[in-house]
Amino acid sequence: MPKVLIVDDEPYIRRFLSTLLIHKGYDVTLAEDGQKGLDRFLQERPDVIVLDLWMPGMDGLTVLRQVRSLNPLQPVIILTCGTTTETEQEIRALGVMEFVEKESAVLLLDAALKRILVPHLA
Repeated sequence: MPKVLIVDDEPYIRRFLSTLLIHKGYDVTLAEDGQKGLDRFLQERPDVIVLDLWMPGMDGLTVLRQVRSLNPLQPVIILTCGTTTETEQEIRALGVMEFVEKESAVLLLDAALKRILVPHLA
């Protein structure tokens, strides 16, 4: 069962995505901020990280940079409600190709996970 780490500061988003992904057969771990997300990443070694970009304290871009320093190939999906062109370019330069808008999460997250996990688990 693929393991997904969801890092998001909004409790209802975490609960919603967790319920959705568990129902679809994923093993889900949750973190409510960037630092806890990094801690869970190190402890759990998830197959994919679903990472909120805009969080107080340690934002998603900072988490992504630290994850990349630890594992340059770690699959990450950015979950956001919008970003600037510069930030998106920086994220893409760090190897992230999957962005999911929070408003479209239900429809797009499962498809993004499948695109990432098929080659990763093969």
